Amino acid sequence: MDASSHHNPAAEVAIVTGAAKGIGFGIAQALARSGRRIALFDLDRAALDHAAGALSVGGADVTALPVDVTNSGSVNQAVESVIARFGRIDVLVNNAGIVRDKRITKMSDDDWDAVLGVNLKSQFLCCRAVLPHMSAARHGRIVNISSRAWLGGAGQANYSAAKGGVVSLTRSLALEWANAGVTVNAVAPGIVDTPLFRAFDEALQERLKKSVPVQRIGTPDDIAQAVLFFSQRDASYITGQTLYVCGGRSLSSPSV
Repeated sequence: MDASSHHNPAAEVAIVTGAAKGIGFGIAQALARSGRRIALFDLDRAALDHAAGALSVGGADVTALPVDVTNSGSVNQAVESVIARFGRIDVLVNNAGIVRDKRITKMSDDDWDAVLGVNLKSQFLCCRAVLPHMSAARHGRIVNISSRAWLGGAGQANYSAAKGGVVSLTRSLALEWANAGVTVNAVAPGIVDTPLFRAFDEALQERLKKSVPVQRIGTPDDIAQAVLFFSQRDASYITGQTLYVCGGRSLSSPSV
């Protein structure tokens, strides 16, 4: 679903993965408000069309691409589609993620592989696909969504390991591409109000809210503000960093 009425070839282009709902959609909305043209990557076609429609109504120039971010062919094809459509890629936000929480003795090979695939391998594949374009332009902003859970979470060995991998990937790529005008940073959200959170029973939701020092859970827009900060051209001296957006929870909480 495309809206070409506001086409501006000078406007920056941002790719957001896992963009159809939750944090990803909040990030896409904020980037669109900042004047970026937006490419939405997601596997859920219905949600993708709905998200693209909502952004288009708001006046954004948006393209929506069904992408399996764990598959290099799918990722490479989607990135080439973005280049064909917009001619440039300025910002990549690696947000796609899933959870399959279980204690390790109950965790299947597939639980491990699926979570590492969507949360970590996808970021490797998307970075690898966009970096040549950013490097050629001598400008790029990559923001990888990690999680406060990278510090550890009981029942989250797969998720925490993947999100820790995101921090390490971010630091390594920051060093690798620093002299090419590309910055690579990570945002580590705490508890955020998403469909995933609302699936918890109400008692657990309340307990989690009370565990946050600022006494509320985050919103997708709270996360988007950190992404906007890292994605600015003026943030060119900041790279390889991990910014917690968790209401203070990373200071004291041993687990998600």
